[in-house]
Amino acid sequence: MRCMIRSVLLALVAIVLAASPCAAQATGHVQVKFVKAALVVGGGGGSGTLSYRGRHYRFSVSGFSLGISAGASVTWLEGTAAGIREVNDFAGSYTLVGGGGAWAAGVGGVSMRNEHGVLLTLKGPKAGLEFAANLGGLTISLR
Repeated sequence: MRCMIRSVLLALVAIVLAASPCAAQATGHVQVKFVKAALVVGGGGGSGTLSYRGRHYRFSVSGFSLGISAGASVTWLEGTAAGIREVNDFAGSYTLVGGGGAWAAGVGGVSMRNEHGVLLTLKGPKAGLEFAANLGGLTISLR
């Protein structure tokens, strides 16, 4: 009887631990300024800050886009970086699908994931003259 109760308790503990989010993963807050110019193929770069577990990490970002895209813009994005196990997971190559527009001012948003499984979800205001609906990639490097 004791063996059965012990087995049931161990099974319950295992289920609770499996259902709980991994304590090793945390969500960070991201702010980035990105300057872009495009005519079908685009390129750009910028810098930002990752706030993660009480610390602030500066980073640089460079990227490209391919698709329906024309114009030039400056975008200030803010959002979250989910699934970070350690701060170095944030750096890497991200694949993105995004869109937005600006005629003097507008909005932009992207969702992207890197090879470490970190998911960035960003949105924010955009200034310039641009329309975009494209695929692309970004490379983030911690400074």
